[in-house]
Amino acid sequence: QVQLAESGGGLVQPGGSLRLSCAALGNILSINVMGWYRQGPGKQRELVAQITNVGGTAYADSVKGRFTIFRDNAKNTAYLQMNSLKPEDTAVYYCNAALTGWGPLRNLWGQGTQVTVSS
Repeated sequence: QVQLAESGGGLVQPGGSLRLSCAALGNILSINVMGWYRQGPGKQRELVAQITNVGGTAYADSVKGRFTIFRDNAKNTAYLQMNSLKPEDTAVYYCNAALTGWGPLRNLWGQGTQVTVSS
């Protein structure tokens, strides 16, 4: 009954921008952390960015200064603004959240959204 819905991926030229959205749906009591991981072709899944329930953020070194994560607590939604995109940003981006619904803390993953950066 509780799930993460991702959107915003697509094809963009180098230097372009995209905004990813991740909405937590269902009976949500609180969300401790939301963020994105990504997995490129032949690569391990890696943390991209996270934001805590009190607004603290963390970014991978490779995206610092280019990506910004923020959230709308009223909508249970997090956003990843991606600017100055590079071909090496090409990956499937997976939303992740640690949240509480009608029970204890749960860790959930979104379905993934493809981001392709190519000229």
